[in-house]
Amino acid sequence: MIYGNKEGIRDSMLAQLETLYDLDLSADVFAPAELLDVLAAYTCIMNREISLYISRSGAVLDITIGNTGSVQLKDLRLRRNALRLSMVRCIHTHPGGNPQLSDVDISSLRAMRFDSMAAVGAKDGKATGIQAAFLGEYVGGANKVLLTDIVPAHKVPQRAWMDAIERADSEVLIGVPSSTQEDKERAYLVGLDSEDSLRELARLAETAGAVVVGTMLQKKARPDTATYIGSGKAEELSLECQAKEVDIVIFDDELSGVQTRNLEDILHGLKVLDRTTVILDIFAQRAQSREGRLQVELAQMAYQLPRLMGHGVSMSRLGGGIGTRGPGETRLEMDRRRIRKRMGDLRHEIEELSSQRTLRRARREKNKVPVVALVGYTNAGKSTLLNALSGADVVAEDKLFATLDPIVRSVKFPGGGEFLLVDTVGFISKLPHALVDAFQSTLEEALLADILLIVSDGASADMLHQHDVVLEVLDSLGARDSLKIDVVNKVDLIEEKPMWPGAQFVSAKTGEGLDALLETIRTKLRGVARPVHVLIPYAQGGLLGQLHENAQVLNEEYTENGIEVTAIADEALFNRMRARLGEQAVAWVE
Repeated sequence: MIYGNKEGIRDSMLAQLETLYDLDLSADVFAPAELLDVLAAYTCIMNREISLYISRSGAVLDITIGNTGSVQLKDLRLRRNALRLSMVRCIHTHPGGNPQLSDVDISSLRAMRFDSMAAVGAKDGKATGIQAAFLGEYVGGANKVLLTDIVPAHKVPQRAWMDAIERADSEVLIGVPSSTQEDKERAYLVGLDSEDSLRELARLAETAGAVVVGTMLQKKARPDTATYIGSGKAEELSLECQAKEVDIVIFDDELSGVQTRNLEDILHGLKVLDRTTVILDIFAQRAQSREGRLQVELAQMAYQLPRLMGHGVSMSRLGGGIGTRGPGETRLEMDRRRIRKRMGDLRHEIEELSSQRTLRRARREKNKVPVVALVGYTNAGKSTLLNALSGADVVAEDKLFATLDPIVRSVKFPGGGEFLLVDTVGFISKLPHALVDAFQSTLEEALLADILLIVSDGASADMLHQHDVVLEVLDSLGARDSLKIDVVNKVDLIEEKPMWPGAQFVSAKTGEGLDALLETIRTKLRGVARPVHVLIPYAQGGLLGQLHENAQVLNEEYTENGIEVTAIADEALFNRMRARLGEQAVAWVE
């Protein structure tokens, strides 16, 4: 939909402008010259400014028409943290041909925390040039603003300007004073499940950047279809929120579009969120890689699609005309169509990135390097354990969902041999289906591992429940029969170890139990792949080629007695070699 000052503009022109929503820019393109020329042409025809919002992943989010000298900018942050960049860049036009950014433009950049603010001069139907600005580190009570030179529309340094966004994203918080409780949104939590579930929701809200000022637990067998907690309780909630000066109300289960609209009416316009929205927001804040950002956007759209009903006048019926799919199509149908198209594009990009990971995985399998995956409830200490075992320096924070993108590190056994250790996204109760579906390709790293290390937080009173949640998610992903090792982490924080037959008790922080864990992994991998020593007589030298083809050869040495080879091989290959060469010539390396 085109927003803003549409008075006097033909429907056919608005319909043509709407086709810009179908654009999908690649990750290294800031603004293609063709897009800038189109914006300039429409600006000159209408003699009005036009603003375009583009997400970090390349989707056009908003098109707004202003007047001759200004355009109304709206807040469409993809991150709720007001100190971080919004993950949206704004490109707008200047009728008259001057592409220089104004003081108002710079103020908007700071206020909206845009990835970038860019101005395009428009004159005689063409783009005269473009200038962009990016936020920098926080100095003297404000963020620095980095201005580019004015460049021709067809000479935009696309990759350099996208790199500038990445730098700005890492620098914008440098020097920013630590936020106080007063700086954060005040959240009130509402649930039907249990106090434990509300406590977890509180941790989610705090991770997303809010401060919890109150909770309400309404004991109901099932949610009310209209207001989740019932109209009477909702009125009581409204008074409570007024008394506590609440900014947002977060519900512990997914809300339908109707429930959200009804609650917003009763709560007099307070922002209403649900558990899934908060989780998606945290993922949007944490996603670092290209694939991670695409997966989060896909999950957001999958969640948004069935909730488009009830958006008021923005869903009013659209008359027929050029650029529409046919007479009588509603705004609702158009939005659904655009979202479905964008979801298809996202899935295609994710599949391409997934295929690259598949190639890397195939190379690992060819080299016979065993893979062990860390899975578990969020904040169980998986990243800390990965660092402790591999000596890596992966960021490990006491926060929910600190790790989103799969991280692979090599771990060596004390007596020789190695395996690859994969850190994956944490699980949580009521994990949104949209997230599971979107992160399917990432979770494949865990599903295809030789061993799953199920890491549990030994210091948590909910450890057994969290372990059950992890097993349920693994079952839903088809990993029920995978080889597993239970690992109880953070034993340095508990006085007495729980009764858990077969579990490995460790402290990733102090190193307690790590040697025993490595030995257990080595024992489990014996049926998968481990180091083997083979003496091949020169008369049977053809077996060396079989080893190179079916195992990872670490070393080979030509001696008087034959070729001595050390390789990573599975048990089947080990047994075949023993059958050909005898027990004395083939042995596992201990």
